Amino acid sequence: MAIVSVSLNEEIISEMKKIEKEFGFSGRSEVVRAGIMLLADEMNQRINMKGKIDALVVVSHSEENVAVSKIRHDFNDVVKTQLHNHLSNGKCLEIFIVRGNAKKIKDLVNEFSTNKKIDFAKLVVS
Repeated sequence: MAIVSVSLNEEIISEMKKIEKEFGFSGRSEVVRAGIMLLADEMNQRINMKGKIDALVVVSHSEENVAVSKIRHDFNDVVKTQLHNHLSNGKCLEIFIVRGNAKKIKDLVNEFSTNKKIDFAKLVVS
């Protein structure tokens, strides 16, 4: 097995320790491998999406974020419903119910995922 060196800050290392303990991993390398496999599975799901699909897009961001509204309007043709909720920590949670061409929905998720003002974006395909 190849050895790969990675630099991580203390916050990430702390999270790794929690995950290791909570899920019974035998070490940090196992946590990293599992995380990479989860990400690879998610990316493969996106790559293999074709045709017309129904899905949810879950987004978390700070309350003062106009990027979400702009992105939502840019993809108005696939966004069927949007739920917005204010969380207790100054954040907002958005749930978008989407239907349409898989490529267009992938583009929507990529817009959310790559925007530095958005904390979290997750695609859930039905």
